[in-house]
Amino acid sequence: MVISARKGDLTQQSCEMLVVNIFFGAKGLRGATGTVNGALRGDLEKFMKEDSFKAKLGATFLMRTNGKIPAKRVLVVGLGKKEEFDLEAVRQAAAASLNVAKGLGVKSVVSILHGAEAGGLKASECAQAMVEGVRLAQYNFDKYRSSKKEKSEVQRFDIVSHQGQDVRQATLGVLLGERMARGTLFARDLVNTPAQDMYPEKLVETAKQIVKGKGSLRIRVHDRFTLTRMGAGGLLGVAKGSDHPPYLVHMVYKPKKATKKRVAIVGKAVTFDSGGLSLKPADSMMTMKCDMAGAAAVLGVFSVIADMAPACEVHGIFGAVENMPSGKAIRPGDVLTVMNKKTIEVLNTDAEGRLTLADTLTYANKQKPQAIIDLATLTGACMVALGEEITGLMSNNDELSSKLLEASASVGEKMWRLPLEKNYRKLLKSEVADMQNIGARWGGALTAGLFLEEFVDKTPWAHLDIAGPAYAEREIDPYTRKGATGHGVRTLLSYLKSL
Repeated sequence: MVISARKGDLTQQSCEMLVVNIFFGAKGLRGATGTVNGALRGDLEKFMKEDSFKAKLGATFLMRTNGKIPAKRVLVVGLGKKEEFDLEAVRQAAAASLNVAKGLGVKSVVSILHGAEAGGLKASECAQAMVEGVRLAQYNFDKYRSSKKEKSEVQRFDIVSHQGQDVRQATLGVLLGERMARGTLFARDLVNTPAQDMYPEKLVETAKQIVKGKGSLRIRVHDRFTLTRMGAGGLLGVAKGSDHPPYLVHMVYKPKKATKKRVAIVGKAVTFDSGGLSLKPADSMMTMKCDMAGAAAVLGVFSVIADMAPACEVHGIFGAVENMPSGKAIRPGDVLTVMNKKTIEVLNTDAEGRLTLADTLTYANKQKPQAIIDLATLTGACMVALGEEITGLMSNNDELSSKLLEASASVGEKMWRLPLEKNYRKLLKSEVADMQNIGARWGGALTAGLFLEEFVDKTPWAHLDIAGPAYAEREIDPYTRKGATGHGVRTLLSYLKSL
């Protein structure tokens, strides 16, 4: 599908479906939608009233034009309440229109630039949000289906405005939206791939392919031998039960004229989590191929970072392991020594992600970044607190936290800051080691965050617990269906772009 922004009159567009919009509770059709209604001799407003169409966000109304304008059909998309309107509403409206087009077998769509006229938002940001919504809604993972359904895919999606200045800005937004979506879809594909085909070696291979041929990118891979020399007891310990060896992958993006700012993004990369000897129930293992979603987000960012060209130096780091039970697996009660020489009593082998992050965060901190951000499908406790759609953000730095929350809001990835309660640190005290890998029953997301904080020293750091939104168990919105979401990629790209 080709997506473009161009100047034109909506009433003169020859296409199979023309998309306009309206706010919930609006009295009469105004702006470009009103112009289209006029060209249809009032039929659009008349039929909408007859069908009692309510313009809730993502709601749609479809009618045929019967030759009154060149477009064969007109689709009205609801924008929701005007006082609640934002870029996420733009994203969902565009996705809703794409879903209707796919269902009808439409090949050419022309759409109004949602939000730039009546919504008062910047044309570039609106176009970016529209492209993200359309591309993410278009996504389909059917690699393993023996018989793929033949679908008439949308071939063109044109964003049209009569304002030349808006079109110029929108063209830039389309380009940025394409890159944002491409990185997100890259991560979705990695997470959706079954663990039989997405194991530690495969993640390493993927990282090498991303870097290949790009002058601003380089990579270093540490294998079991070098991890042993580095004292990476967390990675080595978790990997003991698996036939797949562990790896620590270090990717670097450095533009020719890099600023002094250096950021490390760290992803949890447990390619399958059985729980180890603290075995998960069968139902809880069904989606555990997603336990490398943090690393997938890092790889998604690096798949487009050279094109995005942020001015700062970026380090992408993950420790790839598989957590399996066997005669070689670590046992509850074992003590591991991690890269910063701290000892950890393993009371539950299913709290393995923090053991791998102990090493990868320590390694990231050695690169002397000005900020470290980690993403991890870390705790079910965070899902209990915030549900399936919201990431829990914990940070030792208010400025970094605020910037990440601002970035996440701009791309529609929900996040909420949780506290790092100092008084809970004592819950991680061990009787036989420096610390233990689980806390008490309550506040599990917070004690996990406090555990990770032990490995970043005083470096500004933010932890994103993406256990809920990394993998959708149901349809969340018009562009997020069941399966991997790629959550975190667009937040990180937006944040890096702002530096």
